[in-house]
Amino acid sequence: MNATGLTTEVLRLSIWLVLLAMLFVPVEWLFALHARRGRARWADFGYYFLNGLLPTIVLAPMLATIALLAQQATPAAYTGWVTGWPFLAKLVAGLIVSEVGAYWGHRWCHEVPFLWRFHAIHHSVEHLDWLANTRAHPLDIVFVRLCGLVPVYMLGLANSNATGADAMIPVYVTLAGTIWSFLVHANVRWRFGWLEQVAATPAFHHWHHTNGADGRDRNYAAMFPWVDRLFGTLHLPRDRWPPVYGIDKPVRGGIAGELLHPFRRDDVPGAAVVAAPPEAPTGS
Repeated sequence: MNATGLTTEVLRLSIWLVLLAMLFVPVEWLFALHARRGRARWADFGYYFLNGLLPTIVLAPMLATIALLAQQATPAAYTGWVTGWPFLAKLVAGLIVSEVGAYWGHRWCHEVPFLWRFHAIHHSVEHLDWLANTRAHPLDIVFVRLCGLVPVYMLGLANSNATGADAMIPVYVTLAGTIWSFLVHANVRWRFGWLEQVAATPAFHHWHHTNGADGRDRNYAAMFPWVDRLFGTLHLPRDRWPPVYGIDKPVRGGIAGELLHPFRRDDVPGAAVVAAPPEAPTGS
């Protein structure tokens, strides 16, 4: 990426940041679940731009190679069959396949100690709001996105010869997941009844961030809770919210310290059971 391209990307991310703030700041002010933070953490803005740029740069050549290898390994008859599907069918299939792949990538980030060292940075956040979504290690994001997109290419739902809207399927899948992530991290008390079994909501993902014994290591899906139900990891009480967030050994030291943390020889930050404070207010 040259200087012009980098400037363009920073401008694009800046516009998106303004639009997201215009949406979520008043919403979280009106419907806050927990007391709002007194001021924004500047590190979150740093992570926003870092993770808006670096994972894309790293993933681009990797996905191009994967697309080429997948096309060569896939029988032509199968590729032709999938290519003949309507665009909407391919997009829906891409979203579902990506969701399942990303579910397992996300779950492995909790179950494999080496991967957890990177993922712990995101879980060290003790106060969830829409901007907390950006606080993650870039390599953590790269790994989970690869887990979600590789199956899309391997199953022929995207290939290097695709044109028009079909060529954009991986972009649409990634964009949908990214935008949805801002929503599910939001500090809002909304509940949606039966819809919560179909689409991920703040309540669903807040339980994923709990540091209490109830609900830990659950709700790995990005957009579809039924994927967690399928694999036995769904936890979504109707009338309660998590009493506490974060991990037992928070990662500290600013952006530089946090980015270097996974490569240090210190203890792996864990999510130990803690005594639960009084319950948070339930949503209506």
